[in-house]
Amino acid sequence: MNDAMSLAIHRLWKDRFMQVLAPPPGTRLLDVAGGTGDIAFRFLDYTSREAKNSDLPEPSHVTVCDINPSMLKVGEERAKARGIHSGTGTGLAWMEGNAEELPVNTESVDAYTIAFGIRNVTHIEKVLEEAYRVLVPGGRFMCLEFSHVQNPMLKSLYDNYSFQVIPVIGQVIAGDYKSYQYLVESIRQFPDQERFATMMRNAGFSMVTYENLSLGIAAIHSGFKMDSLWMGSG
Repeated sequence: MNDAMSLAIHRLWKDRFMQVLAPPPGTRLLDVAGGTGDIAFRFLDYTSREAKNSDLPEPSHVTVCDINPSMLKVGEERAKARGIHSGTGTGLAWMEGNAEELPVNTESVDAYTIAFGIRNVTHIEKVLEEAYRVLVPGGRFMCLEFSHVQNPMLKSLYDNYSFQVIPVIGQVIAGDYKSYQYLVESIRQFPDQERFATMMRNAGFSMVTYENLSLGIAAIHSGFKMDSLWMGSG
């Protein structure tokens, strides 16, 4: 589905997503709705490269949390195919859980990522509140999601492609018109860049920014949990 919606460039967006996160060695990452492992594998590759350039490399760790056990199974199989071990004592773990009620300790992770998953939750506000809860003070929240094209001409072209072409592609390649139609509708119903930034601020995040990708077809949203740091410094 991501291939259809992104014109097959979502992989480049995910690469950029990791570049913006720029996790140093020793980062503890929680990747939510990431069952296929796309973000987790990029994280492990990135921190491994950074560790080679560090005098005192610390082990990094990513926990992939997804509500769908079938998706987690896909990720685990992909990890095995890459020769990546998971489980106790490794840099990778898999966890079944709901983004609105994470089975994760408070203030236990340095970074929280969610890529192409938050638009499918029932209560976005709860997801943001949970992200804020599990992050340590100074921790970073990052979200990659389909967004809203700002240019009127491009928006018209992309809307026509989305509503008239993508469901047909879904029918042809997967025999599933309705799921692809839902995908398009869920993207249009997702808050635009400014509104989502406001939701992040309302959840407590500071230094909230976003970066449009491909003229707004997707966007990277970023925010930090700073309030505890500021209160502690007083």
